[in-house]
Amino acid sequence: MDKKRILIVDDDENIAELISLYLLKECFDTEIVFNGEDALEAFKTYHPHLILLDIMLPGMDGYDVCREIRKTSNVPIVMLSAKGEVFDKVLGLKIGADDYMVKPFDSNELVARVQAILRRVAQTEAPQNALPEEEGEVVKYDGLVVNLTSYTVIYDGVQVDMPPKEMELLFFLANSPNQVFTREQLLDKIWGYDYIGDTRTVDVHVKRIREKIKDGTNWSIATVWGIGYKFEVR
Repeated sequence: MDKKRILIVDDDENIAELISLYLLKECFDTEIVFNGEDALEAFKTYHPHLILLDIMLPGMDGYDVCREIRKTSNVPIVMLSAKGEVFDKVLGLKIGADDYMVKPFDSNELVARVQAILRRVAQTEAPQNALPEEEGEVVKYDGLVVNLTSYTVIYDGVQVDMPPKEMELLFFLANSPNQVFTREQLLDKIWGYDYIGDTRTVDVHVKRIREKIKDGTNWSIATVWGIGYKFEVR
Protein backbone atom coordinates (compact mmCIF):
# COMPACT_ATOMS: atom_id res chain seq x y z
CA MET A 1 0.00 0.00 0.00
CA ASP A 2 1.29 3.47 -0.91
CA LYS A 3 2.41 5.65 1.96
CA LYS A 4 0.31 8.71 2.75
CA ARG A 5 2.11 11.90 1.76
CA ILE A 6 2.29 14.73 4.31
CA LEU A 7 3.42 18.20 3.24
CA ILE A 8 5.04 20.11 6.12
CA VAL A 9 5.12 23.90 5.75
CA ASP A 10 7.09 25.67 8.49
CA ASP A 11 9.87 28.26 8.37
CA ASP A 12 11.44 26.81 11.53
CA GLU A 13 13.71 24.08 10.15
CA ASN A 14 14.15 22.37 13.53
CA ILE A 15 10.39 22.07 14.12
CA ALA A 16 9.77 20.90 10.56
CA GLU A 17 12.46 18.22 10.80
CA LEU A 18 11.13 17.03 14.17
CA ILE A 19 7.60 16.73 12.80
CA SER A 20 8.93 14.87 9.78
CA LEU A 21 10.88 12.48 11.99
CA TYR A 22 7.79 11.50 13.98
CA LEU A 23 5.70 11.04 10.82
CA LEU A 24 8.37 8.97 9.09
CA LYS A 25 8.46 6.76 12.17
CA GLU A 26 4.74 6.10 11.63
CA CYS A 27 5.40 5.15 7.98
CA PHE A 28 4.22 8.38 6.36
CA ASP A 29 6.07 10.00 3.48
CA THR A 30 6.95 13.67 4.06
CA GLU A 31 8.14 16.73 2.19
CA ILE A 32 9.23 19.97 3.88
CA VAL A 33 9.04 23.52 2.53
CA PHE A 34 9.76 26.75 4.39
CA ASN A 35 7.53 29.42 2.82
CA GLY A 36 4.09 29.92 1.31
CA GLU A 37 5.12 30.18 -2.34
CA ASP A 38 7.02 26.88 -2.16
CA ALA A 39 4.04 25.33 -0.36
CA LEU A 40 1.74 26.09 -3.31
CA GLU A 41 4.28 24.67 -5.75
CA ALA A 42 4.78 21.52 -3.64
CA PHE A 43 1.01 21.11 -3.38
CA LYS A 44 0.85 20.87 -7.19
CA THR A 45 3.84 18.54 -7.63
CA TYR A 46 3.86 16.42 -4.45
CA HIS A 47 0.07 15.84 -4.30
CA PRO A 48 -0.08 15.50 -0.49
CA HIS A 49 -2.83 13.61 1.31
CA LEU A 50 -2.61 16.14 4.17
CA ILE A 51 -0.87 19.48 4.79
CA LEU A 52 0.59 20.70 8.09
CA LEU A 53 0.63 24.45 7.61
CA ASP A 54 2.31 27.01 9.85
CA ILE A 55 0.54 30.39 9.89
CA MET A 56 3.52 32.69 10.40
CA LEU A 57 5.51 32.27 7.18
CA PRO A 58 7.78 34.70 5.33
CA GLY A 59 6.00 36.36 2.42
CA MET A 60 2.66 34.62 1.88
CA ASP A 61 1.32 33.52 5.27
CA GLY A 62 -0.49 30.31 6.10
CA TYR A 63 -3.95 31.87 5.87
CA ASP A 64 -3.31 32.95 2.26
CA VAL A 65 -1.85 29.55 1.39
CA CYS A 66 -4.96 27.86 2.80
CA ARG A 67 -7.26 30.16 0.83
CA GLU A 68 -5.42 29.45 -2.42
CA ILE A 69 -5.50 25.68 -1.92
CA ARG A 70 -9.19 25.74 -1.02
CA LYS A 71 -9.99 27.25 -4.41
CA THR A 72 -9.20 23.92 -6.05
CA SER A 73 -8.90 21.22 -3.38
CA ASN A 74 -10.42 19.80 -0.19
CA VAL A 75 -7.13 18.21 0.92
CA PRO A 76 -7.06 18.17 4.76
CA ILE A 77 -5.14 21.11 6.24
CA VAL A 78 -3.97 21.33 9.86
CA MET A 79 -2.92 24.83 10.90
CA LEU A 80 0.09 25.16 13.20
CA SER A 81 0.56 28.37 15.17
CA ALA A 82 2.02 29.89 18.32
CA LYS A 83 -1.17 31.95 18.49
CA GLY A 84 -3.73 30.33 20.76
CA GLU A 85 -6.43 33.00 20.73
CA VAL A 86 -9.97 31.95 19.81
CA PHE A 87 -10.03 34.46 16.94
CA ASP A 88 -7.03 32.84 15.26
CA LYS A 89 -8.49 29.35 15.61
CA VAL A 90 -11.90 30.40 14.27
CA LEU A 91 -10.31 32.27 11.35
CA GLY A 92 -8.26 29.22 10.42
CA LEU A 93 -11.34 26.97 10.49
CA LYS A 94 -13.47 29.54 8.70
CA ILE A 95 -11.16 29.77 5.68
CA GLY A 96 -11.03 26.00 5.32
CA ALA A 97 -8.62 24.41 7.78
CA ASP A 98 -9.69 21.04 9.17
CA ASP A 99 -7.89 21.37 12.49
CA TYR A 100 -5.70 23.80 14.46
CA MET A 101 -2.81 23.07 16.81
CA VAL A 102 -1.10 25.57 19.10
CA LYS A 103 2.69 25.49 19.48
CA PRO A 104 4.38 24.05 21.40
CA PHE A 105 2.48 20.80 20.88
CA ASP A 106 3.14 17.19 21.75
CA SER A 107 4.43 15.33 18.69
CA ASN A 108 2.45 12.22 19.59
CA GLU A 109 -0.75 14.27 19.67
CA LEU A 110 0.07 15.73 16.26
CA VAL A 111 0.58 12.25 14.80
CA ALA A 112 -2.69 11.10 16.40
CA ARG A 113 -4.58 14.00 14.83
CA VAL A 114 -3.05 13.32 11.41
CA GLN A 115 -4.04 9.66 11.64
CA ALA A 116 -7.58 10.53 12.80
CA ILE A 117 -8.14 13.01 9.97
CA LEU A 118 -6.87 10.59 7.33
CA ARG A 119 -9.16 7.86 8.72
CA ARG A 120 -12.13 10.19 8.40
CA VAL A 121 -11.14 11.11 4.84
CA ALA A 122 -10.95 7.42 3.94
CA GLN A 123 -14.42 6.89 5.40
CA THR A 124 -15.91 9.78 3.43
CA GLU A 125 -14.36 8.62 0.18
CA ALA A 126 -15.71 5.07 0.50
CA PRO A 127 -19.41 5.90 -0.12
CA GLN A 128 -18.53 7.44 -3.48
CA ASN A 129 -18.05 3.92 -4.81
CA ALA A 130 -21.33 2.67 -3.37
CA LEU A 131 -24.03 1.32 -5.65
CA PRO A 132 -26.53 3.95 -6.76
CA GLU A 133 -29.50 1.98 -5.52
CA GLU A 134 -28.57 2.76 -1.91
CA GLU A 135 -31.41 5.27 -1.53
CA GLY A 136 -30.94 5.45 2.24
CA GLU A 137 -28.09 7.91 1.67
CA VAL A 138 -30.36 10.63 0.21
CA VAL A 139 -32.57 13.17 1.99
CA LYS A 140 -34.97 15.42 0.09
CA TYR A 141 -36.86 18.54 1.09
CA ASP A 142 -38.48 21.34 -0.86
CA GLY A 143 -35.61 22.89 -2.82
CA LEU A 144 -32.93 20.72 -1.20
CA VAL A 145 -31.44 17.31 -2.01
CA VAL A 146 -28.47 15.97 -0.04
CA ASN A 147 -27.00 12.80 -1.55
CA LEU A 148 -24.33 11.20 0.62
CA THR A 149 -23.83 8.39 -1.89
CA SER A 150 -22.60 10.73 -4.63
CA TYR A 151 -21.56 13.48 -2.19
CA THR A 152 -23.67 16.17 -3.85
CA VAL A 153 -25.95 18.91 -2.58
CA ILE A 154 -28.61 20.35 -4.89
CA TYR A 155 -30.16 23.63 -3.69
CA ASP A 156 -32.89 25.29 -5.77
CA GLY A 157 -31.89 23.09 -8.70
CA VAL A 158 -28.22 24.08 -8.60
CA GLN A 159 -25.36 21.92 -7.32
CA VAL A 160 -23.57 23.54 -4.39
CA ASP A 161 -19.87 23.00 -3.77
CA MET A 162 -19.53 21.74 -0.22
CA PRO A 163 -16.58 20.00 1.49
CA PRO A 164 -17.24 16.50 2.88
CA LYS A 165 -17.57 17.52 6.54
CA GLU A 166 -20.11 20.26 5.79
CA MET A 167 -22.10 17.84 3.65
CA GLU A 168 -22.03 15.10 6.29
CA LEU A 169 -23.15 17.56 8.96
CA LEU A 170 -26.02 18.81 6.78
CA PHE A 171 -27.06 15.26 5.91
CA PHE A 172 -26.95 14.13 9.53
CA LEU A 173 -29.16 17.00 10.69
CA ALA A 174 -31.57 16.74 7.75
CA ASN A 175 -31.86 12.99 8.21
CA SER A 176 -33.21 13.53 11.74
CA PRO A 177 -35.72 16.38 11.32
CA ASN A 178 -36.69 18.37 14.43
CA GLN A 179 -34.25 16.41 16.61
CA VAL A 180 -31.97 18.59 18.71
CA PHE A 181 -28.28 17.67 18.85
CA THR A 182 -25.70 19.17 21.18
CA ARG A 183 -22.43 20.39 19.70
CA GLU A 184 -20.67 17.52 21.50
CA GLN A 185 -22.99 14.97 19.87
CA LEU A 186 -22.40 16.46 16.43
CA LEU A 187 -18.65 16.55 17.01
CA ASP A 188 -18.77 12.86 17.93
CA LYS A 189 -21.04 11.81 15.05
CA ILE A 190 -19.35 13.75 12.26
CA TRP A 191 -15.72 14.05 13.36
CA GLY A 192 -15.50 10.86 15.41
CA TYR A 193 -14.97 10.04 19.06
CA ASP A 194 -11.20 10.30 18.65
CA TYR A 195 -11.33 13.86 17.29
CA ILE A 196 -9.19 16.15 19.41
CA GLY A 197 -10.84 19.52 18.98
CA ASP A 198 -13.45 21.85 20.43
CA THR A 199 -17.12 22.49 19.72
CA ARG A 200 -16.41 25.73 17.84
CA THR A 201 -15.62 23.48 14.90
CA VAL A 202 -19.35 22.67 14.69
CA ASP A 203 -20.33 26.37 14.85
CA VAL A 204 -17.92 27.26 12.04
CA HIS A 205 -19.22 24.48 9.78
CA VAL A 206 -22.86 25.41 10.42
CA LYS A 207 -22.02 29.03 9.55
CA ARG A 208 -20.42 27.91 6.28
CA ILE A 209 -23.47 25.78 5.39
CA ARG A 210 -25.82 28.71 6.09
CA GLU A 211 -23.75 30.93 3.80
CA LYS A 212 -24.27 28.46 0.94
CA ILE A 213 -27.92 27.49 1.42
CA LYS A 214 -30.70 29.68 2.79
CA ASP A 215 -33.73 28.44 4.72
CA GLY A 216 -36.40 26.68 2.67
CA THR A 217 -40.11 27.42 2.71
CA ASN A 218 -40.76 24.77 5.34
CA TRP A 219 -37.31 23.90 6.72
CA SER A 220 -34.31 25.60 8.30
CA ILE A 221 -31.12 24.87 10.20
CA ALA A 222 -32.11 26.22 13.59
CA THR A 223 -29.90 27.17 16.51
CA VAL A 224 -31.17 25.89 19.86
CA TRP A 225 -29.57 28.41 22.20
CA GLY A 226 -27.45 26.93 24.92
CA ILE A 227 -27.73 23.43 23.45
CA GLY A 228 -26.86 23.03 19.78
CA TYR A 229 -28.68 22.70 16.45
CA LYS A 230 -31.58 21.00 14.72
CA PHE A 231 -32.96 20.71 11.20
CA GLU A 232 -36.37 22.25 11.78
CA VAL A 233 -39.23 21.14 9.54
CA ARG A 234 -42.49 23.04 9.83
